[in-house]
Amino acid sequence: MAAKTDYYDILGISREASQEEIKSAYRKQAMKYHPDRNQGNKEAEEKFKEVAEAYEVLSNPDKRQRYDRFGHEGVRGGGGGYDFQHFDLADALRIFMEEGFGMGGFGDLFGGRSSGRRGPRQERGRDLQALLPLSLEEIASGVTKKIKIAKQIACQTCGGSGHKAGSKPKTCPTCQGAGEVRQVSQTIFGQFVNVNTCPQCRGEGKVITDPCPTCRGEGRDRGEETVEVEIPAGVVTGNFLTVPNKGNAGPRGGPDGDLHVVINEKEHPIFVRHGNDIIYDLYASFPDLALGAEVEIPTLAVQEGNRHLPSENPDRYQKVKIQIPPGTQPGKVFRLRGKGIPELHSYHKGDLLVQVKVWVPTRLEPGEKKLLKELAESENFIPPKKEKGFFQKFKEALNI
Repeated sequence: MAAKTDYYDILGISREASQEEIKSAYRKQAMKYHPDRNQGNKEAEEKFKEVAEAYEVLSNPDKRQRYDRFGHEGVRGGGGGYDFQHFDLADALRIFMEEGFGMGGFGDLFGGRSSGRRGPRQERGRDLQALLPLSLEEIASGVTKKIKIAKQIACQTCGGSGHKAGSKPKTCPTCQGAGEVRQVSQTIFGQFVNVNTCPQCRGEGKVITDPCPTCRGEGRDRGEETVEVEIPAGVVTGNFLTVPNKGNAGPRGGPDGDLHVVINEKEHPIFVRHGNDIIYDLYASFPDLALGAEVEIPTLAVQEGNRHLPSENPDRYQKVKIQIPPGTQPGKVFRLRGKGIPELHSYHKGDLLVQVKVWVPTRLEPGEKKLLKELAESENFIPPKKEKGFFQKFKEALNI
């Protein structure tokens, strides 16, 4: 869907709605726009998918929390959210049936011929999750990574069909190939139709009588796959992107699940990240702070040819020069604009914050001690008395 409307507005509920209110609102909207009730109406079909997508997010506490905090960006792939790019009518119908709203058959509820009969279905493979550690340099520039995933893949012997070569699956005798069984009961309100997945074939409509000896009829086996993922600049720990159809293979040719790649930022030996800014501690000597000096500061950019140096080695990084004015006090912060982390999905970049700290030697030579003692006796090197604060003066005035 192109333009995204607020999920709460789609369901017609407040942001404080309870789970029961969310479910009730979804049922009302889904029944209104269901394809069985609006055959051939493309606009109603889009509405049906829209309310299903909204319900899929808001009915899940974790997804709802992400949506409340980040909006649609929080439930998108590619930037650390749930990916609904591939949300289609089949997904919407699956949600409707899983919630039990399909019980009773739409022909009986709405009158006329029902197209709610789903027929045989294929079971989808489970989603997988992979943790991807990234350095601060990789996060700052964006990176393409290859991940080796242990997963269920289509059986190489039977090609994923699950049956032995030369044999064929047979029509399920329980559901006669429909993939579902229906129970009709009479009530004082009329006929009630209960539709359930066939217990023998699990909704597939066929049963395997001569299974593959390798996968024993599952149509899948243990294996591994190398997946290439492109990570955008600016991600943070906990962001994840969804790679469609790279999860476990579905049984007997069913669709593959998805792979969710979760970002884990590695601790950096030189820089500390604060949002999109990065902080660097500059240890300067007392003479440099008192007299002023020009110093070099490393940035996140890595020099060509030095990429294999340890990340704590300052020679690895491109450097910029900054001027320390005479009389600079410890704790002073210099801001180098645009030298931080790019904002996700934006051209804006954070800053490099250089925090000044005093380097105090742990050992002194006799001559150095003598010089420092002489300086300590100079009136110019005696720290000024701290002015009393407002509250201290207030307490003294009241003799507290």
